[in-house]
Amino acid sequence: MFVKLISGTLPTRLSLPRLPSQCRVCHSWPAQPVCEACVNQFAQPQSRCLTCALPLPAAQHGSARHCGGCLKAPPPLARCLAAVSYAYPWATLIAHYKFHAEPGLVRSFATLLRAAPWVEPALDEADMLLPMALSSERLKVRGYNQALLLARQLEPINTRADVLLRIQDTPAQHTLKRAERLTALDHAFAVDSLLVDALRGKNVLLVDDVMTTGASLFTAARVLKAAGASQVTGLVFARTE
Repeated sequence: MFVKLISGTLPTRLSLPRLPSQCRVCHSWPAQPVCEACVNQFAQPQSRCLTCALPLPAAQHGSARHCGGCLKAPPPLARCLAAVSYAYPWATLIAHYKFHAEPGLVRSFATLLRAAPWVEPALDEADMLLPMALSSERLKVRGYNQALLLARQLEPINTRADVLLRIQDTPAQHTLKRAERLTALDHAFAVDSLLVDALRGKNVLLVDDVMTTGASLFTAARVLKAAGASQVTGLVFARTE
């Protein structure tokens, strides 16, 4: 294929034929990594708590908009938005995305996240998207920050990977008891001191692939607000129940 160059500039996009692929869930051909039928079956919108994204009991649908835990102890998030529950088939796909070097799955995750209720308005209103930072040790093992790939897929121009820093490595949250989770992250995050002015007064979307206990997301949100962010909204692909 030959491409004509004009004024020495490269084209930003080439129109290439789309190759067929197999759905990673039902194995139908041809399909996106997750086909429309599987999305319809496994990614139906749920009524979720506005500030921690836990699914609300059926009895609360249409009435209460917060779970009991958030009513008793409101988290430091203006909102928390999630596309799917951390269950089949998403848990398996996320594991492949994070631990088996399949970053290409991020396109499907971003598409589903954009389709979730309230996500598009949140993206439009945000001044910047900040991915949850990885420690240097974990980044060396994994090779990439999965939250950064997701944020860039959603809004590449507004994504900043240099503002929120992970300054302390901690064990994975699911390996800790509740009491340990509450203290393990106390000094894990910081804002780059040279970029505090860039953060001050800004509406921030804090992006991650999975929210489990919420401890990491909440701790990072507190750090961002202490550094001057006016509002922090959590944006995650999957939420554990």
